Amino acid sequence: MIDPRAVIEPGAQIAEDVHIGPFTTIGADVRIGRGTRIGPHVVISGHTTLGEDCEVFQFASIGEAPQDTGYKGEPTRVVIGDRNVIREFVTIHRGTPKGTGETRIGNDNLIMAYVHIAHDCEVGNHTIFSNAASLAGHVKVEDRAILGGFTLVHQFCRIGTHAFTSMGAALNRDLTPYTLASGNYARAIGINKLGLKRRGFSPETVRALHQVFKLLVRGRDRAVAMAAAEELAKEIPEVARFVAFVKTSQRGIVRSGRRHPSEG
Repeated sequence: MIDPRAVIEPGAQIAEDVHIGPFTTIGADVRIGRGTRIGPHVVISGHTTLGEDCEVFQFASIGEAPQDTGYKGEPTRVVIGDRNVIREFVTIHRGTPKGTGETRIGNDNLIMAYVHIAHDCEVGNHTIFSNAASLAGHVKVEDRAILGGFTLVHQFCRIGTHAFTSMGAALNRDLTPYTLASGNYARAIGINKLGLKRRGFSPETVRALHQVFKLLVRGRDRAVAMAAAEELAKEIPEVARFVAFVKTSQRGIVRSGRRHPSEG
């Protein structure tokens, strides 16, 4: 199942049923789980772990040294979970000692062509990165977020669960959970109502999230808005998560501009 034209360095740990295409290079400190398929002309290097049932397409580069001038070759890591699809020309760089030392990607993610995931990033589960979306270093993306094509995310930003960015969005602040954002620099448009409906959220929960969005993202009196939002959070877990995200934001949150037509 390993093409004889592939280069597998001694020490690499590869499960027996892994498929590896021609002209692919696997480094000595790489571990690859069962059922994973790796196409031709792929490079997987460094201390990289790739889980089970993943699929890596041609010309991807995983585990290379970070694009950080302070990096001096330390043995940092990339850890990727199970059932991830990594498309053509994706680049995923290992961590740095001044960060967590690890770039981590969870399970069941779709990472489309030309995506870049920089050093020390943390990506959850069931996310979608559309073509050419890029994360700078130390970015955290929570479960089920969707990044539109050519989305750019500044270093140290967070993207909340079920958030959605439009094509070409540029984020320089944290994007709250369940929120739709668009523009350069991005503005919060509203709650991702259609996406939440498709994922089975109740109308009551969506309405409550829309209310907390108006309080904390569109509102201007932070103290009054937070008090009202915390009362709402006592009843609905999703609102509690939204409130906690805002309270723990270090960079500040993406706020709204003028009302978008989709909000009604």
